[in-house]
Amino acid sequence: MDRKTLEKAISRIISEQPVTDLHTHCYAPAFGDSSDGTGKGLLLWGIDELVTYHYLVAEVYRVVPPNELPYEKFWAMSKQQQADHVWYHLFVRNTPISEACRGVLTTLTKLGLDPNEKTLEPYRKWFAQQNASDYIDQVMQIANVDSITMTNTVFDDHERDIWLNNQAAGSDPRFKAVLRIDPLLRDWPKAVAVMGKLGYQVSESLNQQTIAETKRFLGDWIERMKAVYVAMSLPPPPEFIYPNPADPTADAFIEKCLLPVLAERDLPWAMMIGSRLRVNPALKDAGDMLGDADVMSVVNLCANFPRNRFMVTMLSRQNQHEFCVAARKFANLLPFGCWWFLNNPSLIDEITRMRVELLGTSFAPQHSDARILDQLIYKWDHSRKLITNVLVDKYADVIEAGFKLTGEHIMRDARLLLRDNYRNFCKAGYV
Repeated sequence: MDRKTLEKAISRIISEQPVTDLHTHCYAPAFGDSSDGTGKGLLLWGIDELVTYHYLVAEVYRVVPPNELPYEKFWAMSKQQQADHVWYHLFVRNTPISEACRGVLTTLTKLGLDPNEKTLEPYRKWFAQQNASDYIDQVMQIANVDSITMTNTVFDDHERDIWLNNQAAGSDPRFKAVLRIDPLLRDWPKAVAVMGKLGYQVSESLNQQTIAETKRFLGDWIERMKAVYVAMSLPPPPEFIYPNPADPTADAFIEKCLLPVLAERDLPWAMMIGSRLRVNPALKDAGDMLGDADVMSVVNLCANFPRNRFMVTMLSRQNQHEFCVAARKFANLLPFGCWWFLNNPSLIDEITRMRVELLGTSFAPQHSDARILDQLIYKWDHSRKLITNVLVDKYADVIEAGFKLTGEHIMRDARLLLRDNYRNFCKAGYV
């Protein structure tokens, strides 16, 4: 098989393989949508949401600094005014060459729209004609995504109320739920207050009653959501390390509450490590940064709890080699995705090549992390092309070494990388 034929075959197979998107912040319509005018809908979609995504808010302040437009004035604008500001300064006045800008262009083009409009009005008219549920189907078809994995934040009052009061929550077959529980490690007093309000007999002292009630809380919400895994976004050291002699409550929660519940239910713990929140709080969600995670904390967990499974992604580029080597040592560790600030082509290419060279096909190369539904389109379009480029080179290497590569090999690997490695790792969540 010559290289040109190989490239065409891989591109076609990767494009045709449906993706199970293992981590997004997209929601089913039952959670309300951003077109309903209330400002409370959790399903975000449409041009104004796309253009005011926090990546682009941070970027627009590179060209219109806060001495020209104070942060508080920007946040006081309507969503449409914010979007108009971003569009003019990043897409009209400047060349939209960043990955975040390119993503908007790709999305518009794949939807059949002209990405060269000087104002957002033509896009607004088009999106106003769409129905949210039908539009989800359209986006999933374009992106070739067979299932969207939500991130369901039980400690958010608004979302929790939807789960408690709307019987349709969690019933949409296009979406899978994930129990997100950050405060249980990042803000234990807040977590205790919320659990107490819900009727669980807990205290800030992690005594036997609190352990039992926290386990009951986790089990109840896993069952209510039919969660496919439990997730946390965690900070870099010193805030998160394991074991942590300075925070025995955190260690006790992990050892006596979380991991026993997950082992009993045969579900993984997804750890997204390295988020340093609000280094510029005036930017709100756009003000977060990153820090290096402690890879040995993950190694310690994998070694000490072999009955548990850990899905892990790390935010810092500096962690990637050590983390990838760690994954070679533990079958209960699944590296996944190029998260957040790593979701740039040069870094995705580098990290995916490293993983293939060290792990073969035994990882999940990408997730969209989409917060706006429409982002599924560009995230997977761009990612499929990058994964294809890596596989072309790696397959060419083994062909040169004498291996007889077939289309079935490529199709099998595509299924593993884009769907089955994740689904098989989750086990109970996809039975």
